[in-house]
Amino acid sequence: MAELEKDESKVTLKSEDNMGFIQIADDVISSIAAIAVTEVDGVSKLTGNIPTEIVAKLGKRNLAKSVRISFDNDSVKIDASIEVKFGYNIVEVSKAVQERVKSALESMTGLKCSLVNVRVSGIDFTEDK
Repeated sequence: MAELEKDESKVTLKSEDNMGFIQIADDVISSIAAIAVTEVDGVSKLTGNIPTEIVAKLGKRNLAKSVRISFDNDSVKIDASIEVKFGYNIVEVSKAVQERVKSALESMTGLKCSLVNVRVSGIDFTEDK
């Protein structure tokens, strides 16, 4: 596995085979996690008040502000706060968010994701049109 170094706004992965390094900005990691959250069926929006229906209109960069990341040794921890659509099982939706975020981060960045904390901050009672 590559050596991981964290600084103020990015993570650097140093190659074991001396081919160089890869830097990934924190906003990239946050955006990947946020997009993964919004792809889960039953999630109405992130706490940042960005409904899943308007993600495409606003752009992916705004999503990064809705997810907090932190690093613990060689792994990343994610904190996401969501609103769940009425009628969906909160525990099942939350577990799906955890699985989707972890899978997306590990497959897209190669970083180990040790924790995905999901906070359900509300229920969306609006009816889909």
